[in-house]
Amino acid sequence: MGSVNSRGHKAEAQVVMMGLDSAGKTTLLYKLKGHQLVETLPTVGFNVEPLKAPGHVSLTLWDVGGQAPLRASWKDYLEGTDILVYVLDSTDEARLPESAAELTEVLNDPNMAGVPFLVLANKQEAPDALPLLKIRNRLSLERFQDHCWELRGCSALTGEGLPEALQSLQSLLKSRSCVCLQARAHGAERGDSKRS
Repeated sequence: MGSVNSRGHKAEAQVVMMGLDSAGKTTLLYKLKGHQLVETLPTVGFNVEPLKAPGHVSLTLWDVGGQAPLRASWKDYLEGTDILVYVLDSTDEARLPESAAELTEVLNDPNMAGVPFLVLANKQEAPDALPLLKIRNRLSLERFQDHCWELRGCSALTGEGLPEALQSLQSLLKSRSCVCLQARAHGAERGDSKRS
């Protein structure tokens, strides 16, 4: 899915955004789209929006509802996915095991073989937000050896971290067509990036 530009990198990409309910996926989607805060309701089904990323990459972002009854249908959105964005609530430590289990299930789907993913630890503006290194360890991200991945902190409320998230999407899209060999120097010590 998607198209390739003259440099061999994708110029268009299908990005699926998943995560547990109340993680802030829809708020993030619309903050990325229009730099505005919108009042949202829990997503039933999906929202889809086009978005321009750095490097003239056109993204189609699919925001899929995260309530428990809807998760069984997540697999229906995975075919043709170029990048997965997995959003979690940094302030909800109690749900990290559930979030880790859902991420694992998504990445184990045959349609996700080799698909890079970006974990967005949302709500980092909150005083009780978990640090990225703790989130990385609790999700056991190193076990996903067959995927390039990055972990970024962000805030849908303030917009903090969203420009970097878009740059990560572009970087991961490029990695989709090449072999990931080593951890990115800028995040290896902080726990926010991994290339396998």
